[in-house]
Amino acid sequence: MLTLVSDAFSPGGEIPKVHAYAKGNVSPPLSWSGAPSSTISFALICDDPDAPMAGGWVHWVMWDIPATQSRLAQGIPANMAIVIPDGSRQGLNGWKEIGWGGPQPPSGTHHYSFRLYALDARLGNLGDATRDILVKKMKGHILAQAELIGTFSAR
Repeated sequence: MLTLVSDAFSPGGEIPKVHAYAKGNVSPPLSWSGAPSSTISFALICDDPDAPMAGGWVHWVMWDIPATQSRLAQGIPANMAIVIPDGSRQGLNGWKEIGWGGPQPPSGTHHYSFRLYALDARLGNLGDATRDILVKKMKGHILAQAELIGTFSAR
């Protein structure tokens, strides 16, 4: 079974301020285990379903993470092309910026869903892909999925 965890926060726990959009905007570290042996690549989507717009707010879109990877270090640079020497790619977040865009809820406490997908293919260059484009491209290629939810409160 595919599982996803973070050294920065526990499941359902508060995401540290350094990861917030206006407080540092540093992507959190993530690690995973239990991927199917036929996994070719991973994709990651982080969004805030509590955001007051249809579909929530997108915070991170990433794909073509090689099956040999089992973690993302904290502070992945915002760069669509190759983000680390392995060929992983990032797309557009809700701010229409490449890479991680941390929590910034307008009010109250919001939930941030990090979903990791084990895929049976690499997806290649999707340009400035959004969450919706990535979801369409993953269709028919998802072998397993894991979710980690963190919270962040407006203060």
